[in-house]
Amino acid sequence: MFTKYPCGGYHKGGEAKKVLRRVMAYDRTAMLKLLRPVMTRILTPLGRALVGRGIGPNAVTAVGTLGTVVSALLFFPLGLLTAGALVITVFVLFDLLDGVVARLGGKGGSTWGAFLDSTFDRVADAAIFAGLILYFIAADDVLMAAVGLLCLIAGAIVSYAKARAEGLGLTADVGLAERPERLVVVLVAAFLAGLGVPYVLPAGMWLLAVASVITVGQRVMAVHRQTRDTPGRPAGEENQETARDEMGER
Repeated sequence: MFTKYPCGGYHKGGEAKKVLRRVMAYDRTAMLKLLRPVMTRILTPLGRALVGRGIGPNAVTAVGTLGTVVSALLFFPLGLLTAGALVITVFVLFDLLDGVVARLGGKGGSTWGAFLDSTFDRVADAAIFAGLILYFIAADDVLMAAVGLLCLIAGAIVSYAKARAEGLGLTADVGLAERPERLVVVLVAAFLAGLGVPYVLPAGMWLLAVASVITVGQRVMAVHRQTRDTPGRPAGEENQETARDEMGER
């Protein structure tokens, strides 16, 4: 029996289930990024102006990351949560602006640019949570500082698990707390906490910690299922080299 799915194709049996999972993942990602096209249109005039001045996407990425790091480590430890969240949000939008600049023909739109963007994203995320950890330490709240540290570590593992899976030719694009969700929760919670809303920041941090740990588990299980489905696949030279590199990292 064949079943038609939103992708427009007909699939049979187990293949149909795999297609359904891919479609559901795509729909979920699409729903989470509804604002991206809107923000892209808003940022296009600025991107066009930057391209006209010879500024490439790599420079935009670097400025956005530097601004996020400085803002997070300056505003949050001083207790300026609302101001920090607003300024950081502005610099986070550079993550969209660099893509706009690349598409409009700015210099630096390349594989190197994609690597740089992904690496700098990790730096920015770490700075945001480090700033909040320092805020909790200054407030003598050891428990929440520990929760913040858990968020930082789990978030890094979430990103690493996906990158490592893709390096092995697999996929791990699943989970409750991907980067957009983590940023939205932490910045909204910090913004509201700065306005005096009680308990919102601890609640947001706990939510992120639990969701991030669950996401790590989801990605580990996703990779395990893929490797279990192909137990007899021999490792090629590239996979063997990757395995040797992994042993070196340990």
